[in-house]
Formats: sequence, C-alpha cells, structure tokens
Amino acid sequence: MALLEVSHLSTWFHTRAGVVKAVEDVSFTVDIGETLAIVGESGSGKSVCCYSLLGLIPCPPGRIESGSALFEGQDLLTLPERNLRALRGREIATIFQDPMTCLNPYLSVGEQLIEPLIHHTGATRKAARKQAIELLEEVEIPDPAARFDSYPHEFSGGMRQRVMIAMALIAEPKLLIADEPTTALDVTVQAQMLKLIADLQARRDLGVIFISHDLAVVADIADRVAVMRDGHIVEYRATGDLFANAQHPYTRDLIAAIPAGGKPAPATPSDRHLLEISHLSTWFRARTGHHRHAESSMIKAVDDVSLNVREHEILGIVGESGSGKSTLGRSVLQLVRPTSGSVKFAGVELSHLSNRELKPYRRRMQMIFQDPYASLNPRMSVFDALAEPLIYHGLANRKTVLRQILALMDDVGLARAAIRKYPHEFSGGQRQRIAIGRAIATRPELIIADEPVSALDVTIQARILKLILDLVDKHNLTMLFISHDLSVVRYLCDRVAVMHRGKLVEAGDTETVWAQPREEYTKSLLSAIPVAPATSTAI
Repeated sequence: MALLEVSHLSTWFHTRAGVVKAVEDVSFTVDIGETLAIVGESGSGKSVCCYSLLGLIPCPPGRIESGSALFEGQDLLTLPERNLRALRGREIATIFQDPMTCLNPYLSVGEQLIEPLIHHTGATRKAARKQAIELLEEVEIPDPAARFDSYPHEFSGGMRQRVMIAMALIAEPKLLIADEPTTALDVTVQAQMLKLIADLQARRDLGVIFISHDLAVVADIADRVAVMRDGHIVEYRATGDLFANAQHPYTRDLIAAIPAGGKPAPATPSDRHLLEISHLSTWFRARTGHHRHAESSMIKAVDDVSLNVREHEILGIVGESGSGKSTLGRSVLQLVRPTSGSVKFAGVELSHLSNRELKPYRRRMQMIFQDPYASLNPRMSVFDALAEPLIYHGLANRKTVLRQILALMDDVGLARAAIRKYPHEFSGGQRQRIAIGRAIATRPELIIADEPVSALDVTIQARILKLILDLVDKHNLTMLFISHDLSVVRYLCDRVAVMHRGKLVEAGDTETVWAQPREEYTKSLLSAIPVAPATSTAI
C-alpha cells in the first residue's frame, strides 16, 4: 500500500470574479522512500494541491470540491481538524520556500527547535536542547552547539533552510513536503541542500513530495515526476522516461527552456572599453555583539576588483550570495559609494562626481533589479512608470511622451492595451518587462541587470533572456549581467567574471571558462549546476 494515495482531488477558489479551478481532478501516489516531484509554473496549482492535503487552504474562498487523500489508510480530506492538526508536523512535515518568513526573528533558532520538540515528544527542556543540537548537527550546521543561540538573521539563506529542515524532522515524520526549498539559493548551496534532502530521505526512509518549477533541479533527485499546468496533471511518469520521451507539449516546453548551451549567434563587441574598473573596493562597517558591548569590524564586500567592459558586450558577474557581485554593480552606478579605487565610464571618473554631477551619467547607465514588484511603484500605471524617466531626463514632452511609451511597450513585448494597468495586475514576467522598458527608456549605453530572471519560472525566464538579447542587439547596449545561475550566464554572456568573498577570482571568455576553469572555486560552481539528462532539448 502506498504511503500517500491522492485520487481525483479538486480544489476551487470562489471569488467575486468567478470560480478559479486551482486543482482539477488530480491523482498521484507516494511510496515509502520515494521522491515524487510536482513541477509546473507559478499558478499551475502544485502548491495548492499539497496544501489541500494538510488543510492549509483558506476556506473561504477555497474549497475542496472532491477527491480523497489516503495517508496510511486515513483520508486527510475528511479528518476532523483536531486529528489533522495532530498529523501535521508529526507524521507529515513541510519545508517552505522562504525560511525567513517562517522563522521567528525574535527567538534564537535553538528556542524555535525546543518548542516543537517539547510539544511533539513531551521531552524535558534539557533533553529537548540536547536533541535540538543533534538535529542541527544532522542537517550539517557547523558548530551546532555554538549556533544554537544564534538568531535567524545571523544565518545565511542556506543555513536558515537547514534550520527549517531540522524543524521538519523533529517528530520523525513519514512524509516530507518540500515546497520550492532551493529556489532562492545559490547554485552551490542548492546542490548541498538537494544532497542533504536525499541523504536524510535514505537515512530515515522518508516519502518526499518535492515541488519545483525547474525540471533540471528535480532530474537527479526524483523517482517520478508529475507535471502540472492550469490545475491539471498533464504528464506523470518515471523521471528517466519523462526526459527521454516527454509526451505532452507543455512538458517538452519546460525541458526546452532549461538553459544548456552557449550564447546563440554572439554579437561582436567593440575593442573600446566603455567601463573601466580599477582596484575598486567597497567596505561596510559592521557591528558584532549586542548593545554597548558591540564591536566594530569591516566587511570587504568588494575588495580590490579590476575589470573592463567593452562596448556592446554582455559581461556576466557570477558568485554566491555574499560574494560582492551586487555591491559591485551598485558601486559602478555610485548607488553605493566605493571606499577606494576607480570607476571610469566612457573615460570619465565617476567616483569623484557629486550626485548633481552624476545626473547626466545616470541617464546613460541604468539598472534592472531582481524583483520588479519591489522596484516598481505600486501607485504608478505602466504609462506613469515609463513616462517618469523620460520626463525627468528631458527626453519627452506632452506631445511626444505617449508615442515614446507605446514604442517602449512594443520593444519589450507588452500589449498596448495594458498602458493604464498597475503592477499588481501583471504576472512576474510581465512586471519584469515593465522594469526593462523603464531601464531602456533613457536610451542608456550601459545596463546593469542584477539577477533579473532568478525569481521567474523557467519558461518565463527563457522568454526574458531572449528579450534581453534582442534589446542588446537592437539598441547596441552594453550589459553587466549579475547572476548566481551559471547556466543563464553561459547562455547570455560573451565573457564571465567570477567573484568570491569580494574578490575577482577568475575572468575570461564564457566558453573558455566553462571548458577550462582555472580556479577551484569556479570548478565547484560549475560542478554544482543541475543538469537535465542529455536526451532533453534545451534553449
């Protein structure tokens, strides 16, 4: 008998705009010791499907319309809330995408482990502390006894996710639901997390449901894959069979969207250096400890970096979180003032200019941020968002602004009918198109793109990358493309620069770095890239 058997599950949301069929007639099983991956884009219903099993769908507006979910013979969908609450955490545990929203910032991680340990196992506080430290050790937190009293903000993203996994394991569950647990992590940290989950599963004989939008991530860890689209499972089979012979067009699209090759039809950059970075350092003062006993130290976010960028070139800056790549981009634009060194744009030293003197150069240098929902003003329509930089820099007037905005919308693939809509009315990919339109509105020569596709589904990511290539070619742009995803960088960039702990450790032509990396850190980044089976088609 399967550990979990879901049959004909349908979950609908009843809204003012009508009924949204988030999950429709879904069936699947999970066996003991098996990993089932549920894959699909945002809005496909994959998370709603699993939350329905746990009674975590808000009712109203949500409602389970039909189906059954047998867990060790008990139907989760008909269990009284009291019984279901007893199962949650004890028999079925969940790891969420963003641990920072799940962990209490006011409590140490040790306290947050002790509380459920006492609740689920009835252990004494002393025994719970000992067990909590053992759990931290099992999920490979360095020096677990010392980190027991640390707070969530004192951990990296990967370490916080390890804490979440430790919390999930407290009551020794039989089924683990992992909802996009590695999406926000760097490629090396992601590889470590996937290995950790696989090791824990083998050690504890867990059943695992792994929810993801990225087929490449699940290729190595899943026994079977269920592909969801618009609330339906469109394909459901063994992982190897799926990659070797995908049947549904949507599955083939997902596989094709996995970045796996070099840049298509590369442009030829100029020999002229548009951007010259020389011995650039940006340091921040940090305080360690608490209250009056706090000590001051320097964080060398960017440490003696020298780099040139040629006209019409796309240069990738890669590295893990904390490597200094985003600070480098902001230092170039003088959004963060460097501690020392030189930044020359078109031969002009920027670091000595006042904010007023920088204004004409800001028109020529623009930035695309990771999260357009945060970078776009929610009170501004598309018209307002695109008009603002045009008017601020004196590039449009009342007579010409509408024509220029419509041309920008055409450039970035936005329907003209959406000109009066607001950011919340768009999908993530469409919002990023607005942000890109805003960045190119001033006709810049240099764009710094800081993780512009990392929050997007793989198929949307592929479309945005193609758009970026088209715009670079059409407008003769130079781009600094910052990313932790080396597959994306290989697809997009002419050259790549690798950063580690604030320093530039390797730089060169993209394909040369891929084929013959010199530094051990670069080799570790490349070896951590999730790779779909070679039989699949990729962009």
